[in-house]
Amino acid sequence: MSEKLEWDSSLSFILAMIGAAVGLGNIWRFSYVLYSNGGGSFFIPYFTAIAIMGIPFLILEYGVGFSFKESFSKILKDINERFEYIAWALVLFVFIVTIYYMVILSWDMVYLLSSFTFRWGADTAAYFSSTVGGSSDLAGAGFLLIPTTVCVILMWIVLWYISHKDVDEGIGKVSKILIPSLFVIMGIIVVYALTLPGHMIGVDALLRPRWSMLLDINIWLAAFAQIIFSLSMGQAIALTYASYLPKASK
Repeated sequence: MSEKLEWDSSLSFILAMIGAAVGLGNIWRFSYVLYSNGGGSFFIPYFTAIAIMGIPFLILEYGVGFSFKESFSKILKDINERFEYIAWALVLFVFIVTIYYMVILSWDMVYLLSSFTFRWGADTAAYFSSTVGGSSDLAGAGFLLIPTTVCVILMWIVLWYISHKDVDEGIGKVSKILIPSLFVIMGIIVVYALTLPGHMIGVDALLRPRWSMLLDINIWLAAFAQIIFSLSMGQAIALTYASYLPKASK
């Protein structure tokens, strides 16, 4: 049996885990959930959910992955062969989620390329329908938009190229570049947004606490649901990444 590949440093592992957590679930979804569930007061159930469910579940995943040094499917198969189907069902679920994310990434690429010429013009909604996302009704079903289709194919090629390498040469090296770049870009966007007229109106609307909403059970359920997105829980990502940690890791 060949020796299992490992992360070359704890930094690669940490950045890869940050990349798994700080994705659409946080950047895209969190602000919407925050605004809809009490503004600043939402942080109370959110951090409570992290303490009660998020941290213990991550420790469990890390511990299982680090101890067994096997894939999720192999671990379940060793427990009971019938349990292996649960793992492959999870793989199918993650693949379906990946298809969804690939489309969104292709939209990002289309807009990135279009930003050099501001091709979307004054009517951004029309540009999205005609060039990027297509029609939202059944009349547009089955119609391929060339820019988005090409970008989707490119995204899958990039994903394959990164995934077919070993964990440190692929995900590890990419994480060292993309994760710091993400924080720099987000920092620039935040600073720029704070220079726009009326920015305090938006900040106040987003963060103003609405304490009475803490009595609503749905706010607490939303916090626990957000933790699942924020930490990529239940997808065996932490388990898989931890299985590549060297035995000497602490």
